[in-house]
Amino acid sequence: MLSVHCFGQSRISAGIRGGYPFSPQEELLEGENSIGRPLRKSASADIQYAFMFGESTRLGHLYPTVYQGIGLSVFSLFDHEDVGTPVSLYVFQGARIARLSPRLSLDYEWNFGASFGWHRYEEHQFNTIVGSKVNAYINGSIMLTWKATENWKIAVGPDMTHYSNGHTDLPNAGLNTIGIRLNVSRTYGTTNDSIQTSGSHQESEGWKQNLSCDVTTFGALKKYSLEYDDAQHIAEGRFGTAGLHINPFYDIRQYFRIGLSLDINYDESANIKDHIAGMTDEQKLRFYHPPFAEQFSIGLSARAELVMPIFSVHFGVGHNLLYKGEDLEGFYQIIALKTHLTPKLYFHTGYQFRNFKNPDHLLIGLGWRFGY
Repeated sequence: MLSVHCFGQSRISAGIRGGYPFSPQEELLEGENSIGRPLRKSASADIQYAFMFGESTRLGHLYPTVYQGIGLSVFSLFDHEDVGTPVSLYVFQGARIARLSPRLSLDYEWNFGASFGWHRYEEHQFNTIVGSKVNAYINGSIMLTWKATENWKIAVGPDMTHYSNGHTDLPNAGLNTIGIRLNVSRTYGTTNDSIQTSGSHQESEGWKQNLSCDVTTFGALKKYSLEYDDAQHIAEGRFGTAGLHINPFYDIRQYFRIGLSLDINYDESANIKDHIAGMTDEQKLRFYHPPFAEQFSIGLSARAELVMPIFSVHFGVGHNLLYKGEDLEGFYQIIALKTHLTPKLYFHTGYQFRNFKNPDHLLIGLGWRFGY
């Protein structure tokens, strides 16, 4: 367990974000809504608490500019009737990219969590972008940070946010915003600012190149929609997905590693469009159960991972090698967050896409690292 003595600095910050919203389903944003006008601006306000590891600790020595914590955000699309005014609870992490001067640096930060209080499509028919009251919240920022005084910092820069329910409900067009973020922070305790940016010799001491293997098992539920008789239908119920990823890695630096992954997947919804049994009296589609071979696949993917204390941000691009049926062909992409519960055990939260554009399903599970 982490001791309070390992924390070198804590920080409280507040910020505002202004953005331009866009979505694959543009009708709501173009003016088909309760207020009868286009929705072309968004705003949010945040409050955050973060901590850094002390310079005397191994993590503080290897990752001197990294901070992480929890945050709370309130978002508005200025259409409460149709969309709601969701509140997001999230974890976040950031670090210095480059030190530009003694008081100015270029930094990044990501946020990942859940947003609550959306108005569902079934209750608000104009809202065709989200189908659930709770949606995932993903945000990334690149900021110029100015150290105004010893304890106060001001940061500003471009910002992008994505809201989606991970295909656990429909519709799932999702909502995106791109804009500007302004943040003011007050720090407490000792600082690691005197240490130079990532990649210095001092920072690399205590680290060595290493081979390891991550084995991740996951499962999730998803909704499925398809076209039948020239109309779009949502299949009744939810379909299960499960899988196992076996992923050898090679460490390039203490903060970056690459590898390949053998991906074994089962998707209960795969290729059901080829096994339609007809319509019920309630106009619900019925299906025969597809053969196991049409719902099972084995693929190979290239993986890259940004490794930091507590969290790792994970990316993958792959292609199925063993599969049957149209739904499993082509490329798939993975983005995930690994939360390290112990040096070996991690919690895996991710999402899979198809052919670089189509949302597929969540990847929620646990993993174990063999080797360091």
